[in-house]
Amino acid sequence: MGITPLHKWIPNLKKPLVIAGPCSAETREQMLQTAKELVQIEDVRIFRAGIWKPRTRPNSFEGVGEEGLKWLKEVKEQTGLLTSTEVANAGHVELALKHDVDILWIGARTSVNPFSVQEIADVLKGTDIPVMVKNPINADLALWQGAIERMMGAGITKLAAIHRGFSTFEKSKYRNNPIWRIPMELKLLMPDLPIICDPSHITGDRSLVQYVCQKAMDIDMDGVMIETHPTPDQAWSDAAQQVTPKSLAEIIQNLNVRTEFTTDRNFSAELEDLRKNIDRIDNEILEALSMRTNIVERIAEAKHKNNITALQVHRMDQLMNNRISSGVKIGLREKFIKEIYNVIHEDSVKTQNEIMNAKENE
Repeated sequence: MGITPLHKWIPNLKKPLVIAGPCSAETREQMLQTAKELVQIEDVRIFRAGIWKPRTRPNSFEGVGEEGLKWLKEVKEQTGLLTSTEVANAGHVELALKHDVDILWIGARTSVNPFSVQEIADVLKGTDIPVMVKNPINADLALWQGAIERMMGAGITKLAAIHRGFSTFEKSKYRNNPIWRIPMELKLLMPDLPIICDPSHITGDRSLVQYVCQKAMDIDMDGVMIETHPTPDQAWSDAAQQVTPKSLAEIIQNLNVRTEFTTDRNFSAELEDLRKNIDRIDNEILEALSMRTNIVERIAEAKHKNNITALQVHRMDQLMNNRISSGVKIGLREKFIKEIYNVIHEDSVKTQNEIMNAKENE
């Protein structure tokens, strides 16, 4: 069973799809005021609000619960916007369906747990409600893909992924590290799956939302989910990352939405030539890596004969410093060089260990 294209369940869709609304449903008045301002923005198609808020620690605001679902229903009746909320268990799903919520999403704290995802999938069997799946808190592509596949196993075809970044202990300007390669890899694995960016949770800072939205458009994501509140500084949760409806309108207006294809034949021919050059260089890189691996194998044999360990930290530090110095001189980014050589060295050590263990067992 395939994935239903986004335009089949979002009528008259323009790219990007914009999902907006407060982090949390706080009061009926707050919900209706936000929705009435958002419906004036043509690109906003879906109103979002957290009804249940799983917090890191207890004794903080954890959502208004079922009462908020009644407010969501009023939002739909008064504005015509589609409605969406997060569900974390079977009980949430049943209540959301009872109150005619249009679209559900599975949060990062839930998608990390296959048992919870399967519980939700089981209760969704026989329904046709769209489901959006946020990436797990940790940077685990297989876990994200698995959560989506569990929804597909339940017969859900109206699916989307939400990229909200990944938790990290590293100091960063982001609340959650975007690690853009992971949603890009998901797109390669599941090319029909729409991917929505959640810049609010990636940034944790409204001043960075525009930048992250543009980055999402640059890598051809299908839409954005932006937390929006009439008075963000007074919000009951995640105040710093929410924007006003006026700011949201400006963010959308300033987005440069690129397309994947063009009718300009001259450009297409130029791009094809450039890609052929990339293909040629990539083949040269692969051949060089093969030659390097052959040398690594000979090093492993020499180390085994002389009873030397595969991993030599001093040599790795020296190699990394030399490669970074050489790479930076010719215009490469330091972080890029580090990432490449961490992977290369990890494979080298693994290869040496395998050869040396095999020699031991001969």
